Amino acid sequence: MTVLLAGAAIASADEAVPTPADVYGELFKQVQLEAVFPDSKAFVDALPKRAPEQILEEYRQLRQQPGFDLKKFVAERFEAPPNVAADFRTVAGQDVRQHIDALWKVLERKPEDQRPHTSRLALPYRYIVPGGRFNEIYYWDSYFTMQGLEESGRHDLTMDMIANFAWLIDRYGHIPNGNRSYFLSRSQPPFFAAMIELAASQEGDSVYKKYLPQLVKEYQFWMDGAEALKPGAAHRRVVKLADGTVLNRYYDDRNVPREEAYKEDVATARQAGAASPEIYRHLRAAAESGWDFSSRWFAGETLATIHTTDLIPPDLNSLLYQLELTIAKGCTVTADATCAKNMNAKAEARKAAITRYLWNAKAGAFTDFDWRKKQLNAQVTAATVYPLYFNVASKEQSKIIAATVRSTLLKPHGLATTTLATGEQWDAPNGWAPLQWLAIKGFQNYGEDQLASTIAQRWVGKNLQVFKATGKLVEKYDVVGDSAGGGGEYPLQDGFGWTNGVLRKLLAMYPKLAE
Repeated sequence: MTVLLAGAAIASADEAVPTPADVYGELFKQVQLEAVFPDSKAFVDALPKRAPEQILEEYRQLRQQPGFDLKKFVAERFEAPPNVAADFRTVAGQDVRQHIDALWKVLERKPEDQRPHTSRLALPYRYIVPGGRFNEIYYWDSYFTMQGLEESGRHDLTMDMIANFAWLIDRYGHIPNGNRSYFLSRSQPPFFAAMIELAASQEGDSVYKKYLPQLVKEYQFWMDGAEALKPGAAHRRVVKLADGTVLNRYYDDRNVPREEAYKEDVATARQAGAASPEIYRHLRAAAESGWDFSSRWFAGETLATIHTTDLIPPDLNSLLYQLELTIAKGCTVTADATCAKNMNAKAEARKAAITRYLWNAKAGAFTDFDWRKKQLNAQVTAATVYPLYFNVASKEQSKIIAATVRSTLLKPHGLATTTLATGEQWDAPNGWAPLQWLAIKGFQNYGEDQLASTIAQRWVGKNLQVFKATGKLVEKYDVVGDSAGGGGEYPLQDGFGWTNGVLRKLLAMYPKLAE
């Protein structure tokens, strides 16, 4: 085990799995650029009614004919993906907790649900999808969904989803953004270790032993190339700073437009005027972060200035600190004292580095560090709560962060994502369920119970307000005004996995909020 932790080279597992762009070639580009579907994700998720190679051959034969109608051609040969849970409505008089418990069945997918010729990667166990346009498992979403599954008495589904993620690590070398072929070149915030910790609350320490090999493989994926790096250089997801400190960044192994947002990415690159394809990597890296998109990744005022891979974020590095500690725990359980000592030392070194490089005393928060410019970003974002959730921050830092959050991010309906309103969905005025949960539990960790309960009260109140008006729980909420939420590349989605999970958990923690 100790030898494995040194970090072997990780191959790009996605190369052997054809994506919709690979399968449909010039048809894919024309469909996406001409916006045959209003949502770019629809085509890459669509189900072909016949073999893809036959469809492509028919396209090549017919496209030159006079009056060729691309939309009609596609409609006749593809089945548009479903809008998950769009028609689900609460039963009259039903409590929101009962609504959520019933929704798990709507959002559940089974191995036998798989269809031929789909971009969706088959998984061996059951799982929950978020809903709306998202009809696949998502990595970081699932941790927050699990919070609610546990409260709903669906520990069986939590364990099935963890088993799926372990299978993905074994099969592809990492957990992809989601189980789609076009997601394989990137991951998402690495919450697998946190999932194992959640499972251990019921399963006991045996779960650390069972999933230790996968925890190690995930760590190797995130740390790939660290050993050979020279100071001031970066490789994939690791950066070695001038003093030899190694921290991590978000990344993507491809530098072409995202297939699920092809037209949008091409337009952004055109606006940027960038000759380099690195604009696409920055866009994809932001998708790996889960914050797609946010002004925290911008060098200027618009998405065209995105430079995600130049930034070392506190959220990712807090997660990797927790991953290191979890591996150490697994090594302790398996009586590998050398491994445990090694990983605990790595965790302590990372903890010190997070404070040294990412603590922004002037802003009163942990902020992103631009490793190329060697300076901290000034912008305060909700990412500052991650070091609280994973117990990286000092007691003094927690008090400062609490004051900063009260004065900058706390709004009438919960925690805003950033302080800027740009029209991007991971900016003000939107609030998101995962960030509320991380903040609430993070502040509780440091004895800031009043602030935690205030965030919970305001967030739950907004969720219930929209639920009572519409019978829906949605992806994100406007924490300032009256609307549900908006902005970004696609319309507001309902369903919705992590909102259900966090709300179900919060109502168990604060039952009076349901009254």
